[in-house]
Amino acid sequence: MKIDSIVLREVQLQLVAPFETSFGSTTHRRVLLVELRAEGLRAWGECVAGEHPWYSEETVDTAWQISRYELAPLLLEAEPEHGGSCHDIFRPVRGNRMAKAAFENAVWDLQAQREGISLASLLGGSRDTIACGVSLGIQPSLGQLLDNVETSLAAGYQRIKVKCKPGWDLRVFEAIRDRWPSIRLSADANASYRLKDMDHLAGFDHYDLMMLEQPLWSDDFYFHSMLQSQIETPICLDESIRNRRDALASIEMGSCRVINIKVGRVGGFSEAIGIHNAAMERAIPVWCGGMLETGIGRSHNIAISSLPNFSLPGDVSASKRYWRDDIIEPEVEVSPLGEITVPTGPGSGFHVREDLIERLTARKDEVRAYALA
Repeated sequence: MKIDSIVLREVQLQLVAPFETSFGSTTHRRVLLVELRAEGLRAWGECVAGEHPWYSEETVDTAWQISRYELAPLLLEAEPEHGGSCHDIFRPVRGNRMAKAAFENAVWDLQAQREGISLASLLGGSRDTIACGVSLGIQPSLGQLLDNVETSLAAGYQRIKVKCKPGWDLRVFEAIRDRWPSIRLSADANASYRLKDMDHLAGFDHYDLMMLEQPLWSDDFYFHSMLQSQIETPICLDESIRNRRDALASIEMGSCRVINIKVGRVGGFSEAIGIHNAAMERAIPVWCGGMLETGIGRSHNIAISSLPNFSLPGDVSASKRYWRDDIIEPEVEVSPLGEITVPTGPGSGFHVREDLIERLTARKDEVRAYALA
């Protein structure tokens, strides 16, 4: 594929409501978008790096620098044969997986458009619909959290995930279970506990959680394996899993029984598929986590979630939960059954609202192939 130019944009969007985790509260998003222009087609990717290096080392500013001066020139010079080529093209650049994912995912989307097939089909998807859960941030009060749980259940979401941290955990689980004894409930700690909390974490077993996500250090397998051997609640690893090798190590060590695959965290679709396949071969279920994406990133999450081992409801939810106006149309909607229909049209199956993106753009740069000659 001969790519003519790459356009980088930073767009700025306000969330419908603040989203709080153990890292802090997010009220708005600065998002780096990558647009590929090739053969009369346009394909888009989204970098999920945040404003601060809280979830990972990457930020929107570091991703912009790497994208503009390293990844864009490499891709323009390479003429990738397919989306899977990007892993080798970007090999000279260490790390920076979220920036790389934005480019690689756009190349996969471009390939699907050229072949006239859906992105989900190109990735190997086999589902017509995907099951949806919802992730609820830490709330100002327990009453507000319960109201949000009730609203989410009424909207059809099949799994409720609540963010937790020391001081906001057991009483939260107890209140939810008292009111809804049998719903699918999970907890996400975002690495906010330590091994000294093992006895406390064992208390989570009383609340029949589907999983406890990333309770300990964000780069750890070893201590998670110790914790998993002491508690019944399945541990799900998120931040610790950067690639297929990490997934294999965590499974071999008994560090987790579930894996959260975030396409941006692992560097793009190719690595996400590798993790999916390795986990499926070892009977470890996976699901797709969210990173407060716009509709572009959300459409890519829908596509990857159509693969067969995404057997648990993910965090792919409706656009309206986060944005007053999403930058794609139609906006992502969740059915009363808690499902999203996987698009079958060429590429992602959604139309990018370029007019809205232009209005939201705070900075923009274009790198052209002829400029590198």
